[in-house]
Amino acid sequence: MALPDADAANVKWPNVPACYGWLSLDRRGNWRLKGEVVRHAGLIAFINRNYAVDDSGNWVFHNGPQKVYVALDYAPLVLRLGGDGELTAHTDMPVGHASAAFMDEEGSVLLDVAPGIGLLDDRDLPAFLVACRDANGIAASDAALLAAMQGSGGLLWRGLPLQAIRRADLPRRFNFQPDPAP
Repeated sequence: MALPDADAANVKWPNVPACYGWLSLDRRGNWRLKGEVVRHAGLIAFINRNYAVDDSGNWVFHNGPQKVYVALDYAPLVLRLGGDGELTAHTDMPVGHASAAFMDEEGSVLLDVAPGIGLLDDRDLPAFLVACRDANGIAASDAALLAAMQGSGGLLWRGLPLQAIRRADLPRRFNFQPDPAP
């Protein structure tokens, strides 16, 4: 996801200051403006269309010539698992297939997709867990899932090894800034 071309806006308004601390993305993919959930469908669609990452790993909403830096409650993307098994980002953009699957120490699931790392919406965890299998193709037991959270391997999701990851390691490993600052 690259930033939209804002050259024309930058020529017209060259000194628009960047904005920090106003916009955030919560764990369920809701945009929050100063902590309040954004509910206006048009504004949500506008933010979704103009949400991208810059060269420094900051996720931003490009509002014309202004960059609005986004604070991330967990990850830059929140992914949803459709009934057809397809993954979609909180921006309603299809993201293709995951190239890696992770589970953190709290049981949160993360998937590495083409646009970046995404947290699976917790409402889709039951469907994700049902699809987890051991090496013999047998449905993962609760004990195996708990072991995966603690770093034991052996489980697969859609053929991908379910890898353990520490939440604190995500920003460095996947090159994003969870709380951009000036």
